[in-house]
Amino acid sequence: MVIRTDVRRAVKLVRDVVASRKAQHRLRGPLKLREPRADNHFKIAVYFADGPVNMYQMRQWYQPLATLAKTWPVLVLSRTGGGTLKLMDESPVPVAYARTVPQLERIVAEQDIRIVFYVNQNPRNFQMMRYGRCWHVFINHGESDKMYMITNQFKAYDYSLVAGDAALARLDRVLWDYDFDKRAIKIGRPQADYFSGELPYTPDDRQVVLYAPTWEGDRAGAAYGSIATHGVALVTALLATGSHRVIYRPHPRSGVVDHHYAAANKTIIAAIAAANARDERAQHIYDHGPNLGWQLAAADVAIVDISAMVYDRLATGRPLIITRPLNPAAVIDASGYLSDCEWLSAEQAASVVNVVERITHDDAAVERLQVWVQRYFGDTTQGVATQRLHDAVQHLMDEWDRFAAVHDADITMVPDPAANPPVDL
Repeated sequence: MVIRTDVRRAVKLVRDVVASRKAQHRLRGPLKLREPRADNHFKIAVYFADGPVNMYQMRQWYQPLATLAKTWPVLVLSRTGGGTLKLMDESPVPVAYARTVPQLERIVAEQDIRIVFYVNQNPRNFQMMRYGRCWHVFINHGESDKMYMITNQFKAYDYSLVAGDAALARLDRVLWDYDFDKRAIKIGRPQADYFSGELPYTPDDRQVVLYAPTWEGDRAGAAYGSIATHGVALVTALLATGSHRVIYRPHPRSGVVDHHYAAANKTIIAAIAAANARDERAQHIYDHGPNLGWQLAAADVAIVDISAMVYDRLATGRPLIITRPLNPAAVIDASGYLSDCEWLSAEQAASVVNVVERITHDDAAVERLQVWVQRYFGDTTQGVATQRLHDAVQHLMDEWDRFAAVHDADITMVPDPAANPPVDL
């Protein structure tokens, strides 16, 4: 077993190296064709040191960033070839490729970057955090009660933009000597202001059920994924009724660690294709597209794992079921919404139709949901969270001006752009 695992890891490593080299080659043309940006143009940078597999962390910020860029020019700083190719194709704001630290230094020297956003805790974040005279701000890639959300790494950033009171309470239990009033700013969930899109099916009288599981995790404490424990049984049951439409949206990383998990994912995808072949009116969806939003708004009921998807769906205030992890070591924060949610155990997966029917007509469950919506996100009225994001950025810009004036006479070591190779923006 150990030998097989080592072989799979070795194969993956070789594939990653080959993919990286191919991405470097493919980038040459697009980089040459890009028009250079004027110096001191960009005020906000979004730092992304990951490859395509974690692109979902950026995608959910596309629309809020595009809106923000109308006031403050935004630039994405991408550190990998594969990630840059994806971002150049998708991002609504400009992208700069900085594979090396000297290239990163050149961008910092040429632009007037005052705020740097971080969507994850990649160790390479610290290559950017070495630069002073700008605010380093953790914006995360979702709100959840996963163990990822209670890390002491929050202290590494000057500020953190959090969703609401639940996030503050969660962090208050684990962060010692942290100035929440200054460094944690509540903005709600601005992404929810953009939960829309063209439906890939024709609406009818079928009840639409979204099943959006997370990946298997890289350790027992984060083993929240349900594809291999719940997924096959619950999707099979829903496909069999003829009165449900399934939208299956697995996490992009599903199966990258556990090949059994990958096999279950393939089984579900094949079952959806077979159901559509039997009845073309069913229009079940296997969704692996880059856009997230319409799925959350369109589904009558959502079934999700412990992940950010819980809280994205929570912001809609509509029926929600959470899969209970089968692994007893999986860390569950039962002090928040998960203490009062609608759980689906692995044993119940085959009877999911009954569970869906029950919560669809449970007024008490809907009322409880609204209480938690307020606690996690505050006012979810359309546009309010977007305005709170813009207000937070304006506050940080004002603070930047204040500190810049105080330190105006300071001597700083600024990299010389001429000393480094050029970077296309």
